[in-house]
Amino acid sequence: MTVSTVRRAALMFGVAFAALAAAPSFAQAAPADEASSGEGLDEIIVTAERREENLQRVPVSVGVVNGDNIRAYTSGGDDTLLALSGRVPSLYAETTTGRIFPRFYIRGLGNIDFYLGASQPVSIIQDDIVLEHVVLKSNPVYDTQQVEVLRGPQGSLFGRNTTAGIIKFDSIKPSNAFEARASASYGSYNTITVDAGVGGPIVEDKVAVRLSGLYQHRDDWVDNVYAGPSADGTVTPKKNAMGGFNDRNFRAQVLLTPTETFSILASGHLRDYDGTSTLFLRNAITKGSNKVDVPRDQVAYDEAQDNPQAYKTYGASVKATLDLGGVSLTSITGYETTSGYSRGDTDGGAAANYGGVGFGQSMGQVRDLDQYTQELRLASTGNGAFKWQVGGFYFDSRDNTDFYQRAYFLQGAARNPNNWVRLHNVNTSWALFGQASYQVTPELTLTAGARQTKDTKKTRLVKTADTAAGAVTYTGRRYVRLSDSTPSWDLSALYQVNPDLSVYARVARGFRGPTIQGRSAVFNADFTTADSEKILSWEAGFKSSLFDNKLRLNATAFYYTVKDIQLNGNDSNGNGVLFNADKAEAYGFEADAEFRPVRNLAISAGVSLLHSEIKDKRVYAQVCALNGVVVCTVENPTIKVGANTFAQIDGQPLPNAPKYNLNLAARYDIPLTDSGKLFVSTDWNLQGYTNFVLYKTKEFTSKGNFEGGLKLGYTGNDGQYEIALFARNITNEKNLKGVIENYMAAVYNEPRIIGVSFSGKLN
Repeated sequence: MTVSTVRRAALMFGVAFAALAAAPSFAQAAPADEASSGEGLDEIIVTAERREENLQRVPVSVGVVNGDNIRAYTSGGDDTLLALSGRVPSLYAETTTGRIFPRFYIRGLGNIDFYLGASQPVSIIQDDIVLEHVVLKSNPVYDTQQVEVLRGPQGSLFGRNTTAGIIKFDSIKPSNAFEARASASYGSYNTITVDAGVGGPIVEDKVAVRLSGLYQHRDDWVDNVYAGPSADGTVTPKKNAMGGFNDRNFRAQVLLTPTETFSILASGHLRDYDGTSTLFLRNAITKGSNKVDVPRDQVAYDEAQDNPQAYKTYGASVKATLDLGGVSLTSITGYETTSGYSRGDTDGGAAANYGGVGFGQSMGQVRDLDQYTQELRLASTGNGAFKWQVGGFYFDSRDNTDFYQRAYFLQGAARNPNNWVRLHNVNTSWALFGQASYQVTPELTLTAGARQTKDTKKTRLVKTADTAAGAVTYTGRRYVRLSDSTPSWDLSALYQVNPDLSVYARVARGFRGPTIQGRSAVFNADFTTADSEKILSWEAGFKSSLFDNKLRLNATAFYYTVKDIQLNGNDSNGNGVLFNADKAEAYGFEADAEFRPVRNLAISAGVSLLHSEIKDKRVYAQVCALNGVVVCTVENPTIKVGANTFAQIDGQPLPNAPKYNLNLAARYDIPLTDSGKLFVSTDWNLQGYTNFVLYKTKEFTSKGNFEGGLKLGYTGNDGQYEIALFARNITNEKNLKGVIENYMAAVYNEPRIIGVSFSGKLN
């Protein structure tokens, strides 16, 4: 760590600690797991249907995580999005491309494709702006008010590519009351996290602002122990060669309220990130077993210059709302742009250590990306029996993306400066939508929504991967256009049995637009494509408040069918191949609970159960093979096509779809004075059987993965500040999170982080 970095960190800690020490002006923090109150649970307000409503009155399965809990999960430097995995029932997240490429799964439905242009069936919405590109989806969450996970298709109000659901993040907004908050932590590997926000009025009742920031840092902590020659000039061996990161984020918001009926919220944000792409550990998986036990803090890489990764992202939005008297008109305009690269040793080791077999290196680079979105929405206001909203949406995303292969980076005569491709991608979409809700009786509310969408994707191969002499050898397509116009809809009914219990049922149809995989051109292979996938989902559940509002228990059972499901396998080069299977079916159950059985004790828990199955006897996926030799234990029927082996995937579960997930959190307070107390809190999650690939093996699965966190601390002045010791992944579990099949390579979870944290609020 440089002297300047140390000074910056010291300064930030000084500012945070000064804020925490300003005791006379602090307000009660009141996090969700605050256990001192003997009263009932607080009401949770969500915007799952684009209007503020009580969670218990919304006919949608919604998991909610408040900002304080998010900050607790990320105190050890965890990625703010990946940290949600396993902590909300039916939500799973992972990455095999580093912090810039999280992949999300809801109720087992997601996308394992690592292509930079890949679409996902889980939509990320931050402060009303949809983030479509995989790099934009990685924008960290900070100074957060609340996270809502909407499970199941959400196509009527939120559009295409929401077949699995939505993760919706809402930042703390400017207000006409001064408020500042800060949380800071320091832990193992010089891990630093500072998450802060400050805001208030500039002109009373007319202009308010809020400034927010996130800084995360970790030193390099993984040694490269390879000591042989390098074909691309990578310096080896090297101690503390990789594994670290710097993630710097800033956001400014301005709220203008020139009249009582008109408001404008303008927001701008930036991100400057550099770090390490995912570290694959070659031969960490032994044939015949899924047990992995190789060191997490060392690799043996001969290439890729320590797996660097860096991105810069900027964005802005304007939300204008006009109250027309009984009706409101809302306009939301958004712009996002990003550029950067990610480079990696894709064989996960040094080929010289494996008989010279399996050299691998690649880099993906988004040279420029521009995403524009515009939404107009007209909606009823008030609390009448009939509520409605109609609107239109336009989306436009354009990028130039390069893919480089190994020969481009080599030194000497082996170098091929032409071993890369450039793709120009365009995705446009427009939609018209509407929803109506009618309270038929005081107990029964019916809701219906519909949306018509046209989604178009175009990919052009701007530069081919040529020989070193410049000869063009590519014979595939250079331009592909796919388009689809598809309706989405949903119907739901919610019946209030009594003030403490409601039951609901919902059926919904959604779709994920057609997809183009163009990266294969770097291997002189033609593009692969997939048509739209369409989901029909059924669910029913209840929402309850029991024992004088001491227990909130919500549960849902669901069943869905995805026709023409988009799947991703590998070709002989390990390159992603898109295809459609006939369908996939799944059914399951999820429940969320929050319980305050006695004074000073708060407990929350969640469970999800899932059975998923791919159904298509015609579809086969290429299996784990290196130089034509199958290296894992395939348990499905196989066929040979030339030198390659393919496995039948009919009947297999969806990849990265845990059969069950359990999460549990608890906090106990020990009052010392009228205004101060000690506390202990802990959180755990347990993951059931999970298959990482499309076919069945003995190796590429996990079962019983778990992680736990612990926090011991003191909160003073009626919750105005907190100081604590914490541990993330306290047992230092080595959990398998992903694989590279042909190299039997493993991807691990984050290591144990132990540290100290501070937080507080000022107003």
